[in-house]
Amino acid sequence: MAYDKFTILTSSAVPLPIENVDTDQIIPARFLKATKREGFGDNLFRDWRYNGDDTPKADFVLNDSTYSGKILIGGKNFGSGSSREHAAWAVYDYGFRAVVSSFFADIFKGNCLNIGVLPVQVSPEFADTIFKAIEADPKTALEINLPEQTITLLSTGQKESFDINGYKKNNMINGFDDIDYLNNIKEEIVDFASKQLI
Repeated sequence: MAYDKFTILTSSAVPLPIENVDTDQIIPARFLKATKREGFGDNLFRDWRYNGDDTPKADFVLNDSTYSGKILIGGKNFGSGSSREHAAWAVYDYGFRAVVSSFFADIFKGNCLNIGVLPVQVSPEFADTIFKAIEADPKTALEINLPEQTITLLSTGQKESFDINGYKKNNMINGFDDIDYLNNIKEEIVDFASKQLI
């Protein structure tokens, strides 16, 4: 399944300064029955977003119209816990295209890269700077430049670089998942295979 190409994303951001956010908080286990990658955004942070009677919790950031954007800023150790890929699906389906944190659980990070969500790991100091900037001005914009592997706080010009696997970077720039990548080099694979039979 192809995803949106990711080159440069400029957007305001939604702050969630909570550490150790695990995948069961991102998408509770009771919502894992579906096999298609659609509809999970409705239940992103379900138990934090809604009361028992399904009314929105006014004090949760996703229910606060003050904040919006395609970038989620999470606390340290974002995506810990189980390996459920549905957590990344929920983040993508809600509309986020990047998650920024000072540390990601490896499996969650990989699941995000597989479906078109860019996990941007920054230093704790830069994460704190971003949170403070958004607190001062909720419309604060960030620029995430994937080709250059940089994230910039546009109001001040403060910038950091981030790491990403080269293969995953290429896939995100082209909007490929693993199958799309293989289909894209199909002729090369066929050519290589034919030479092995000689």
